[in-house]
Formats: sequence, C-alpha cells, structure tokens
Amino acid sequence: MKTTKRYRAAIWTLLGALGAYVAFQAGVMMSQYGGVDSYLESRKEGQKLRRALALINGYYVNGDPVALDDLSRSALDGMLSKLDPYSEYFDAKDYERFDEEHSQEFGGIGVQIEVRDGQATVIAPIEDGPSIEAGIMRGDRIVQVNGEKVQGESIGGLVARLRGKVGTIVDVGIYRPSSEETLDFSLKRAKIEVDSVKDARLYDGDIGYMRVAQFGRKTAVELFQTIAELESEGMNGLVLDLRNNPGGLLDIAVETVEPFVGDGQLIVYTEGRDVTFKEEWISEYAGDPYTFPVVVLINPGSASASEIVAGALKDTGRAIVVGETSFGKGLVQTVLPLGEGAYLKLTTSKYYTPGGYVIDGKGIEPNIEVPLSPDEDRKLAIQRQRLPFMSSEEFMARFEFEPIQDMQLQTALDTARAEIDKLADSRR
Repeated sequence: MKTTKRYRAAIWTLLGALGAYVAFQAGVMMSQYGGVDSYLESRKEGQKLRRALALINGYYVNGDPVALDDLSRSALDGMLSKLDPYSEYFDAKDYERFDEEHSQEFGGIGVQIEVRDGQATVIAPIEDGPSIEAGIMRGDRIVQVNGEKVQGESIGGLVARLRGKVGTIVDVGIYRPSSEETLDFSLKRAKIEVDSVKDARLYDGDIGYMRVAQFGRKTAVELFQTIAELESEGMNGLVLDLRNNPGGLLDIAVETVEPFVGDGQLIVYTEGRDVTFKEEWISEYAGDPYTFPVVVLINPGSASASEIVAGALKDTGRAIVVGETSFGKGLVQTVLPLGEGAYLKLTTSKYYTPGGYVIDGKGIEPNIEVPLSPDEDRKLAIQRQRLPFMSSEEFMARFEFEPIQDMQLQTALDTARAEIDKLADSRR
C-alpha cells in the first residue's frame, strides 16, 4: 500500500514537472511570437503556406517536380521585404558572403548600398575601388545590372549580382537624381582591400586630420596608431573626417570611441520590442583617455557605425560635429538561425545615442551646419582621389574644373583651432 502511494506520488510529481516544463516552453514561445493572439495568427498563416506548397507540388501544370526550396526562399524573401530594407534570408552561401563583407578584403565593384525609398541607393563608393574610379557618386541609384532591372530586389540579391570573379565585367545602370541623368557603366570587378584610415596629416603645425573610410576589423588599430604618430609630430587637436563613411562593425565603432571618452561612459544602446535585444555598450577603456579637442566631420554619406561614433562623441561633449545631417541608419539586425545552414537577418532593435536620441530615419545633426551642393560634393570627391597625384594644370585639363575649397573641412579646422586655443588659455 505504501509502495503504491509512493508510485502515485512520484507519478504526480513527474506530471507536475512535465506540466511546468510545457508551460515554460509555451511561455517562451508566446513571448517569441508576441503573445497568444500573434502565436495563433502565425500558426494559421503558416498552415496556409504549407498547404500552398503542397498544392503547388501536387497540381501545378508542369509535370516536373517543383523545387520547394526555391519556392520557400521566394516566399521568405517576399515576406522579409515587407518589413524593411535590411531584413533578409540567408542560405549558407549568403551567410558566408555576409561575413566576408566585413573582413575588409573582398571582390566586387567597391560600392556600399542601401535601399532608400524603395531604391538601391549608393551610400558611398569605396575608396580606390572600380566604382569611384568610374565616377559613381553618393546618392546614385542602381537601376540595372547586366541589362536586368533591380527594382524590388533584396540587398543580398543585388550584392550577389554585383560580385563575381576578379577581372570580369559587370554592366551597371545608374540613375543620378541630382542631374536626372541615366548613366551606364562597365566595371571590372576587383579585389577590394580597404585601408580604413586615409590622408593623415597635420594642418597649421598642430591640428591632426584623418579620414576614416569604414569601420572594419582593422580600423581601431589603424586609427590609434595614426593618432600616436600625429601626437609624436606635435598634434594638439584632431579633425576626424567620417564623411561618406558607410559604417561597418558595431564593436569596432565602440572600440574607436572608448579612448576618447574613458572608462564607464555609455557609448550607445539599443531598444527593441523584446527585452532580449535591449543592450548597452559602456566603455571599458583601461588607459588614460585622450584629452585633446576633437572635431568630427559628417555628411549624408555617413551611416550606421559612423553615426554611432559621431553621436557618442557629440552627446558626451567630446567632439564638436561639423557638416551635414548624416544618413540615418540606426536599425540593428540580428542573424537568427533557422536550421540546416539557413538564417534570418532580422531587424530587432534601434540604436540610441547616449543622450537618448534615435538615429534611424533622423541621422546625427551637426553642431555647426555647413551644407554642400551635389556638384560641390562631386568635385571634392574627385579632388580627394586625384589632385594629390597630378598638377593643377593636369587636373583641370582632365576634369574640366578648377579645384574648389572644402568649406566643411575649413570650418572644422577653424573650430579645432578655436578649441585648442581655448584649452591652452584654461591651462595658463
């Protein structure tokens, strides 16, 4: 009798534990789906999709078996395209390409693109790549690749078409809103090896200057090495040029900010629909922070990681920002496994600056606004690439315009000089 009671108690304990586990898993699932109603709706719509695949496979007019994986991919691509320009489906090859994009060494035409207003838009051509050499500009819209329209195509699909074997040709059709021109380019794909830090020098004897082309895996190391070299030459202030920097890796952006703000300072945070995606990035810099004045240059080609850097330095009071409002890409994508080598790159949260300012759709506003026309921006981009390597006469003969003054840079240098003098007066 006692044994029977023990068995019953054990069974009830086991059933209770099993029930608790099932309830826990159901709670997790409900949370993932956004609640009971969303969960039930998702199940209903999922059943429709499975039924549609079964009917297509069984009754579609063509007798050959239908490639269900292709149909599933088309359905996923279409579903994700309705969310935002950045969410997309990855198979194993897509994921490998995605990882490669941030390695600072890859093959292609050398251009960073995003979907803006439904159009594949050039954020910035990559320094020294085929696109910038051919004259493709920030703001250009890619409308055709090899004669085929790209309207509605995902970023991943477009990138896959633009890339290929080094030395092969890809024909790219461009619409240029600034001049309302349609242009065709034949570009030879090249191995793109990106040096992040460009044009380091001293102005006026003690104002350091450098351009950061993107935030890849080597950027922070390159930047700190360059700062050390400029300090050894007498630098007392820095102009950090992030114009036309399309972004890159978040952890590198955080690492870049840390020595400017010191240990314990909030650099950026994210908030999403689910608390899982609420995160803070706080500086863990162990050394002595930089104390020299900093001026940051931005423009509409500054996006993503470069906006995080500019926003953090602005909100913490460590830099004065000069130029034009940045691009406004502040959505966070998380790569979530689907199984069997497939992934979703899904937008899960938004970036906020330390002062609580949302980046996405708004951008970082400069402390000192210095607007440039599209024509001035085009001319300055050509000057940066070509003028250092030819005489003014050769330059004017080749490009049919006289070099112009970079008023954004000049304003940044003037601002840096005023801050250096102010710091020197306070120490007297």
